[in-house]
Amino acid sequence: MKAERYGGLWAAAFLVALAGVTPLASAASPCSAGAVMVGATCTPQATVVAEIDRIVRAAMEAKHVKATLAGVAIDGVTVMNKAWGESMTGVPATPDMHFRNGAVAIAYIGIVLLQAAEKGIVGLDDKLSKYFPEYPKADQITLAMLMHGTSGYADFVNMDILPLYKNPFRVWTPDELIALGLGQKMVCDPGNCWSYAHTNFVIVGKVLEKATGKPMEALIKEGILDPLRLRDTRSEQTAVIQEPVLHAFDAERGTYEESTYWDPSWTLAKGAIMTSNIADILTSAAAIGEGKLVSADSFKLQFAPVTATFKPWSGKMYYGLGVFLINGWAVQNPSFAGYAATMAYLPSRKLAIAVSSTMKPEASLEGNLSTDILTAIAAYLAPEATLKQGKQ
Repeated sequence: MKAERYGGLWAAAFLVALAGVTPLASAASPCSAGAVMVGATCTPQATVVAEIDRIVRAAMEAKHVKATLAGVAIDGVTVMNKAWGESMTGVPATPDMHFRNGAVAIAYIGIVLLQAAEKGIVGLDDKLSKYFPEYPKADQITLAMLMHGTSGYADFVNMDILPLYKNPFRVWTPDELIALGLGQKMVCDPGNCWSYAHTNFVIVGKVLEKATGKPMEALIKEGILDPLRLRDTRSEQTAVIQEPVLHAFDAERGTYEESTYWDPSWTLAKGAIMTSNIADILTSAAAIGEGKLVSADSFKLQFAPVTATFKPWSGKMYYGLGVFLINGWAVQNPSFAGYAATMAYLPSRKLAIAVSSTMKPEASLEGNLSTDILTAIAAYLAPEATLKQGKQ
């Protein structure tokens, strides 16, 4: 999977026991306990789990997926959390395995920014020049523009300037990454276009650390991890991943090789480079999608359709403060260094889905394997709110 695509777009009862399921009785559904709303029909939970199992297995075969971890929750109650395939040869994948959560942490950065604004520490309309006047056009760029992707800054995740593949174990500093981004011609004048640039998120991280006097790792822990009791989500300062580990493999350097411990320091703001598991991603998706970590006013700002919309969605897809909004779903879908993950939340259903996938040698380097699988699960559970581009 090409690094420049990082973060871009996109049984019977015994199976229930195998999948780590809690019998569902949700306020979000008119179904009785043990049933799940599929489309407009209450369906036995065991039937739902069996169908999701079939969907995942079919997608894995078609897309040459090595391992998949997938979870579904409705109104905070787990419908299923299961693993398929192998982490490594002879080592089965398990639902509790950890992986790099990538752009999920971009949504965390947006929440921390909103929390700081609620406390009066920063303002979303603060000019970047208040913190880093030396950056290009800093007097025209607001903190909100950085999170919305409308600053105009170029992305440093550009293989022409970021020699990632020469040494994937190199440690990068935030200032090195920002310099690479700002050293390129701006994509547009501030506020005149949307452009997905990791440069923006690294800068926001530096602003928040400067304004609060705290490291980003502490801000995320205090504002997100502790309130949600995310015990399996961590900020990592090295390439470590806590055990048990979902191993990753990649073919971007011209040969299929293990990429689990390639250094991720180039991906995001220091302190927002994280690992997690499916259960914590499900919790995060619901909390972000329901606005549980910010005020009602901040939540409106986070999901406000103020950026350019994306074709062919005709106004139904746009980028909020660190999260994609697609036809009613709140989505993040990191993909880098052999890891592909997607989380999505549909507030109208209180439906959270999370998927993490790794690739076989035959897999395409284009697209996001986990998004393909999640989209198929979402189409089954909520066909009225498609995540497949090109359809409404």
